[in-house]
Amino acid sequence: MMRSIRMQGGREIELDGDLLAILEALYREVSVRSEFRNTYEAMTREISHLVDEMDAGERRSYLIESLFLNVVRYENERLAAFLKMVETPDPED
Repeated sequence: MMRSIRMQGGREIELDGDLLAILEALYREVSVRSEFRNTYEAMTREISHLVDEMDAGERRSYLIESLFLNVVRYENERLAAFLKMVETPDPED
């Protein structure tokens, strides 16, 4: 049986290791619902609430997934910056 946690607004999220499902729920319940106003504080509160709902193993699992996705994003941004630099002609040529 898969465990679920509840957001402050009542929405349940299944803890199946899918970080993107949590991100989507946060986006819909915090950002969209507040019409993208005052989202930093609200998002921080909601994330803190969700982390408090998880046990130590769940927090570890989602931290690993989050770090992995952030490393991939970081690598992609570095690669894009490098490609932009390579593709931009030197003005002195």
